[in-house]
Amino acid sequence: MNSRGYMLRLKPVFTENVWGGTRLKSDFGYDIPFARTGECWGIAAHPHGDNAILNPEFAGETLAGLWKKRPDLFGSLPGDRFPLLIKIIDAKDNLSIQVHPDDAYAAAHENGSLGKTECWYVLDCPPNAQLVIGHNAGTREELADMIHSGRWKDLLRYVPVKKGDLVPIPAGTVHAITAGMLVLETQQNSDITYRMYDYDRLMNGKPRQLHVQQCIDVVRVPAEPAESSVIHAQEMGENAWGKIYACGYFNVYRMNLDGQTTQQMDAPFVDVSIVDGEGELNGTKVRKGDHFILTDGYGQQNWSGKLLAIASTAERK
Repeated sequence: MNSRGYMLRLKPVFTENVWGGTRLKSDFGYDIPFARTGECWGIAAHPHGDNAILNPEFAGETLAGLWKKRPDLFGSLPGDRFPLLIKIIDAKDNLSIQVHPDDAYAAAHENGSLGKTECWYVLDCPPNAQLVIGHNAGTREELADMIHSGRWKDLLRYVPVKKGDLVPIPAGTVHAITAGMLVLETQQNSDITYRMYDYDRLMNGKPRQLHVQQCIDVVRVPAEPAESSVIHAQEMGENAWGKIYACGYFNVYRMNLDGQTTQQMDAPFVDVSIVDGEGELNGTKVRKGDHFILTDGYGQQNWSGKLLAIASTAERK
């Protein structure tokens, strides 16, 4: 414990996915439970995945439980659910072409759920990698026609990316992670995904469910400009927390540390994922694959080592 707050260490939750692989084990050393493990939910307080707290003083607690019992640890933010969800995604195969609803649509159509705005930090990718980000339809009528007629080459927009890029995915954005990508995803605490197209792929001998009408309802038309689809964050945050993205739901920071630094962040909590290397934070060892939360009032962060970390915060209300 810091003098004014805690470093909450978390036990990841893993998901089995038709497109998943084994890099969460080979690259991060996780004890994965499935041959096709697609996601590590490193910081999660959702009904579909809730991290156990590893700190002895909170033995038996989960992040969702602690959010309810000790709101002071998280800046006493409003809401019945911890606001963010942090994942590492291993895409051995292409993910479906998909879109997420905004808060208003999710509240009306998904039992009051939050919508899902997210962003990706590219941890690794093949040479000449591309992601599906956005579309080429000019009107909603054209969008519907292109979807129903399967004109995917005309509809989908592929954008080149490289390791260290940050890709914003606001709610309503057509998107898909492609084969060979390894990304860290920062998102609203929601698990609502509408599949537009899944390459006619079978799971247990049957096609996976599509949500075509919901997609047509929620996709932003026209799409955001291609030039706003990627932030080149490779040199941001050298030996300090550098803000690489901000939206109405979260701020994302990068720190590429080689040596020592002292940092401080005024936020109701700070989610931290160590995505490469190892070091220490205020005398506690941290290494690649660790996920933890610095609670409200944590105060001074004394870092040392050689590591790459991605952090996220929410705004105080």
